[in-house]
Amino acid sequence: MKAVHKKLETVQALLIALLAALILRQFVIAAYKIPTSSMEDTLLVGDFLLVNKFVYGAATPSWIGIPFTKIGVNIPWVRLPAITEPKPYDVVVFKYPLDPSMDYIKRCIAVGGQTVLIKNKVVYVDGKRFPDPPHLKFADPFGRSRYGYTLFRPGLGDRDNFGPLKVPEGHYFMMGDNRDYSSDSRQWGFVPEQNLVGKPLIVYLSWDSRTPDLGLWQKIRWNRLALVVR
Repeated sequence: MKAVHKKLETVQALLIALLAALILRQFVIAAYKIPTSSMEDTLLVGDFLLVNKFVYGAATPSWIGIPFTKIGVNIPWVRLPAITEPKPYDVVVFKYPLDPSMDYIKRCIAVGGQTVLIKNKVVYVDGKRFPDPPHLKFADPFGRSRYGYTLFRPGLGDRDNFGPLKVPEGHYFMMGDNRDYSSDSRQWGFVPEQNLVGKPLIVYLSWDSRTPDLGLWQKIRWNRLALVVR
């Protein structure tokens, strides 16, 4: 009987620990991996981030189903009060407006009420030049545009010459730091407030999977560990 009781206590402790981990992941801190190059060289493919989810107001689950699939149902959800709101220049994790099952990460360029204008790749907000991020990247010197058109409103221009466009209240204009190879608000539009997920804190691991000839030790980008995301 004592052995059975001990096993039950162990199972109970494991279930409590699992529940606590799920609550922390949903409402406090979550881990994310960078899958694309749209934020290079601020964030690299293979960077693993810790993201603060309560700063913008964590949300209860809006979907329940089979993990790692799209089999499930939407359920009613609520958002907790936010500590602050995204500001221009913040790096933000959010649900992709065209497919909320996907998380995107971009830099906030403008908030509701501000006007965005891009001239020859230079970004202006309310008539003032938007400050360049320290690792801003233009990977296409020849002007070829992978994302050369806008889907959400005709006549706004293209990747390099866009707007002017006023951001509606309760919405955000997001762009990648790899400006020539980023699918962002220039193409698919604004990010509504309810799509906000959180603010990245640090890179806790960075893994170079694009260089297969490297050994296990060399694949870790040691200089990026504990890097604060700005």
